[in-house]
Amino acid sequence: MSDREQQQGVVVVGVDGSPSSRRALRWALRQAEATGMRVVAVNAWRAPTGYGTGVMVMPGVEWAEEARAALHSTVEASSTRWPDVPIEQRVIEGHPAAVLLKQAEGADLLVVGSRGHGGFVGALLGSVSSHCVHHATCPVVVVPDPV
Repeated sequence: MSDREQQQGVVVVGVDGSPSSRRALRWALRQAEATGMRVVAVNAWRAPTGYGTGVMVMPGVEWAEEARAALHSTVEASSTRWPDVPIEQRVIEGHPAAVLLKQAEGADLLVVGSRGHGGFVGALLGSVSSHCVHHATCPVVVVPDPV
């Protein structure tokens, strides 16, 4: 990391490819542009598990690569409107809430969508965003879904 990047503020944003996380990424990019910060876009992934079993083995599926491709395409689609905002992409295995909290340690801001892929219709706040609000060591912005 360069000296300039160390001095520059950091906005961490959770990006799982859901519409809610795409809105959160756009919000984070606007905020970073307005404040001169950089964005760290994080996609936390876990291989799915079956009820009462361990990790499901699905031939031909590379979970980390799938997560990396999803993050890259989401960032590429949104970042063209903010070409001067530095964006770092991180793909990390683990529970999304735990990964985001760890990545946000020392950050200036954590941005999450109100619901990700794991949310259910009618939920006002997903479990990941709720956990982040209650446990983050930095301010958290939850970008709401449109009404």
